[in-house]
Amino acid sequence: MHELESWKEEKRSAYLYRVVSDVESGTARQVLFLELAKAADEQTELWVKEAAKRGREFPLVLKLDLRTKIVAWLVRKLGVRAMRSVLAAMKVRGMSLYSKAEPGHALPTSLAEVGRRHRGVGGGNLRAAVFGVNDGLVSTASLVLGVAGAAASNAVILLTGIAGLLAGAFSMAAGEYLSVRSQREMFEYQIGLERAELEQYPQEEAAELVLIFKAKGLSQEEADHLAQKIIADPDRALDTLAREELGLNPDELGSPWGAAGFSFASFAAGGAIPILPFLFGSGEKSLFIAIGMTGVALYAVGAVLSLFTGRNAWTGGLRMLLIGSAAGAATYLIGKLLGVSLG
Repeated sequence: MHELESWKEEKRSAYLYRVVSDVESGTARQVLFLELAKAADEQTELWVKEAAKRGREFPLVLKLDLRTKIVAWLVRKLGVRAMRSVLAAMKVRGMSLYSKAEPGHALPTSLAEVGRRHRGVGGGNLRAAVFGVNDGLVSTASLVLGVAGAAASNAVILLTGIAGLLAGAFSMAAGEYLSVRSQREMFEYQIGLERAELEQYPQEEAAELVLIFKAKGLSQEEADHLAQKIIADPDRALDTLAREELGLNPDELGSPWGAAGFSFASFAAGGAIPILPFLFGSGEKSLFIAIGMTGVALYAVGAVLSLFTGRNAWTGGLRMLLIGSAAGAATYLIGKLLGVSLG
């Protein structure tokens, strides 16, 4: 029953709006979420009328499900900002108020500005690649050093290193796939709800946008004018509803398989560095070369990360080298102790 499910959605949303409003007590957001709760209540009445036309009746009171109760409890304990992704997935609008504003675009003042797509320049992918390389480098190097400390043969070191590299790379890939896939599924579900509601009740959706724009600082007249222009263009309206009501950015959603492959490759690239010397040699010479190559790579990774932190590249590289060296030294010593005790 489409009407019953939609009625339940709105009832849950109204309840959560009031929870959020209570948490935001004393702020300008409190009024916004109270108004959104009232709008959700009005929406439930519309679904009741739709069902009545088909001879269906809904229960007088909605019995809250366990998920809604848990989310409400977490919102009270952790705050709205920490739970905004979960709230957006549960049809709680206005989450864009808790997003980090882009420089120069904190407040929409025109139709073009609200609907504009802000595309990144690949900084997020570069950052992910650097961290992927770093994870592969540190974990595989530590594993190799731990096995080498136990006085294992070259074949055992090589086999262990490759196994660790593959296990880590597949784990990273699986994690990224699930993360991006879940994000896409949530977005697709929410945008589907918005599309259906926009087709049936465009003015109610416009009214919600007005409330959000007013909370961002626009006057009643400006908010009304902007919302009506947006609703008049279905494609722009869907994009804006996703951003302004749900706090979602369609441009940030990538391919699950692409994210998985990217993570696998970056982790494997880092993990291959401490293994390479053992492919072409053996003994202490290969171990020292692996340590040297790993040290250089760690320093380079730290220097590149300084691009994102704004810190000095030399300092960033040295810090990463020290952290990686400490991890490697610890696993080497542990491996040596285990090798002695088990040998």
